[in-house]
Amino acid sequence: MSIVQASTDCGLTALPGGVFVMGADNQRRDERPAHLVTLAPFRAAERPVSNEQYREFVDQTDASPPPFWSQDNFHTPEAPVVGISWHDALAYCEWLSEQSGTRFRLPTEAEREYAARGGIADADWPEASAAWPEDARRGSVALAEHPHVPFDACRNGFGLYCMADNVHEWCSDWYDRSYYTASPEQAPAGPETGTRRASRGGSWRHRIKFTRVSARSSLSPSYRYNDYGFRVYADPD
Repeated sequence: MSIVQASTDCGLTALPGGVFVMGADNQRRDERPAHLVTLAPFRAAERPVSNEQYREFVDQTDASPPPFWSQDNFHTPEAPVVGISWHDALAYCEWLSEQSGTRFRLPTEAEREYAARGGIADADWPEASAAWPEDARRGSVALAEHPHVPFDACRNGFGLYCMADNVHEWCSDWYDRSYYTASPEQAPAGPETGTRRASRGGSWRHRIKFTRVSARSSLSPSYRYNDYGFRVYADPD
């Protein structure tokens, strides 16, 4: 399978950008204050990078295989690859860019939240329903003990899969829990320095598998956890 086919399989969805309210005043401290953000149009992959896609990267480079591939629950070809450090994700984006001629990258936190909202301004979940996590269509996710193959019930209004569940996804930003107090309105990209990189999304490993679209998380960029993966983004054509 060629890398062009692999990038097509994940699918790039064009998002219009614009102005939206990032964060939530009634949630955790690092989500406050809610504030206006303006983003240019960008593209996001429909799904997180899969084991199948990442295997091609490993096979064609000197990259190390993810540490969990030896375990039965972590090498399903179409499920998200996990055990990926921030540095691994960045290396994959650089390699994919070289192979495809398109500049792939990790998203900013702002882009990831905008994408997760799916065009809905005032919801905690990828659709305008407080009962989203309890919907019977997603019952198998609530019981999951490993990353799952993305399916339609976990798709949001932009057509993106698993923006509130499955695996944490790396962002490009350094993490600062107080960043929102000084965040610029125009295309915020996080603080200039830090010790942890930002991440977003839910986790199969947590007791509560679904995570609100404004919820923030972070991890040391060198760590490889079995609920950490990533999704590729790109600027418009």
